[in-house]
Amino acid sequence: MEKVTIDGVELTMTQPDEVPMVWVGQEELVTQVLASWIVIGEGDLPLYPRLVGKPGVGKTTLAYHSGRRMNRPVYLFQATMDTRPEDLIVTPVISDAGKIKYMASSIVSAMLKGGVAIIDEGNRMSEKSWASLAPLMDSRRYVESIVAGIKIKAHPDFRLCTTMNDDASTFELPEYIHSRLQPRIFIDFPEAEEELLILKTNLPFADEDILNYVVDFLQSAHEADERYSVRDGINIARYALKRFVESGEKLSQNSGKDKIMGYMKEAAFMILDSNAARIFEEGMDDGEQD
Repeated sequence: MEKVTIDGVELTMTQPDEVPMVWVGQEELVTQVLASWIVIGEGDLPLYPRLVGKPGVGKTTLAYHSGRRMNRPVYLFQATMDTRPEDLIVTPVISDAGKIKYMASSIVSAMLKGGVAIIDEGNRMSEKSWASLAPLMDSRRYVESIVAGIKIKAHPDFRLCTTMNDDASTFELPEYIHSRLQPRIFIDFPEAEEELLILKTNLPFADEDILNYVVDFLQSAHEADERYSVRDGINIARYALKRFVESGEKLSQNSGKDKIMGYMKEAAFMILDSNAARIFEEGMDDGEQD
C-alpha cells in the first residue's frame, strides 16, 4: 500500500475502487456532474454535488462513471448511521509489529491522490460526522485528524460528491452542510427505452421478450407511484432465470417462457412484496388477452 508522510506522521492510503459500473442513462446527467467539478479560472473552486433520488435509480453508478470520465481514480465511501468522524479521515490500527498505524480513509486517499471521492448514501450520516468534512467543502479545502494530530490539505485535482436516497431512513442535514453540497442533481426513474437499455447491459444473457416484460412491470410500477427501481427489475429477472436454469428445463417458444413468467412472479414476491407479484400477474393477464 502507498504511504505518505504529513508533519512527521505516516499515513497508509487505501486503493481506488475498480468496479464494473457502467452508466447507460441520460448523458445530460453526466454533463451536469462534470460541470460541477470544473474550475474555470484562478480563484474558482469545484462544487460538491449531491445526487438525489430513490434507491436503485443509479446514483452511485452515475457518480462513479463521471469520475472515470475525468480519468481520475475513484474512491467509494459507504456512509452509515454509525459512521464516525475518524472513519471519514484517519483511523488508527495496530500493525503486525504491535505499533500504531494510521490508515487514511478513502476520502483522504482521494484528497492526497487528486482523485474523486464518492460518499454513498451521505444522508445516513449524522451531523457530527458531516461537520468534520465542512472545511473540505469550502475555500479551506482541508480536514483535521484529531487522532493523528495533523491537518490534511486536498490536492487541486480532488473532487467530491455524495449520493442521497430519497427515503425516510435518513438524517435531516443542517443548512450549513446542504449549502456546501451543491448543486442538487435529481435522478428520476428512466423512461421505458432507457430501462430496456439498462436491462440489456446488465443481463446480456436474457431473452429480449423477458426484458420487455420486466420493463412493462417497471413502467406500471412507476405509474402507480411505487418505489420499485430498475435494480429491483434486474434482481427479479436474474433470480427467475436462475430458478429456470436450476430446474433443468430449456427455453422454448411457449412452455419455457411461460415457466419463466411464473418464476418472475415468484421472484417479485420474494425480492419485493406481494404487490409487486400482483403487478406481474396483471401484466401476464394483459399479455394473454393481447
